[in-house]
Amino acid sequence: MSTIDTDLKYTKNHEWLRLDDNFEATCGISDHAQEMLEAIVFVDLPDAGAEVKQGEAVAAVESARAMSDIFSPVTGVILKVNKKLEDVPELINDDPYGDGWIFKIDVTRTAELEDLLDAEEYQSYIDDGN
Repeated sequence: MSTIDTDLKYTKNHEWLRLDDNFEATCGISDHAQEMLEAIVFVDLPDAGAEVKQGEAVAAVESARAMSDIFSPVTGVILKVNKKLEDVPELINDDPYGDGWIFKIDVTRTAELEDLLDAEEYQSYIDDGN
């Protein structure tokens, strides 16, 4: 069974977001998503400095099962990417909410945070077969 971190916000595309006090957020894919993908073998990271919109494909992960786009949970500017994933993409499988983070973003439209699911809503979404 997938772990759902209660301190995070989630999208219906299975990305997560951890917001800090300065409206900077760390983003990745959920434990549920990495379990569905199975062994991740490649990560295509976004470019630091890129301006992205909520719901825009900004990265991709490849596994033995599929290539999947990673969508930005919010509008903002990519601050940093997890370069470790270039050499060790399986960090996403091993620690999706920790060392397997994908990018950090400066949130420019804070109202969009309201569109995200809390842990309980995300669990219900998964339980409904999504």
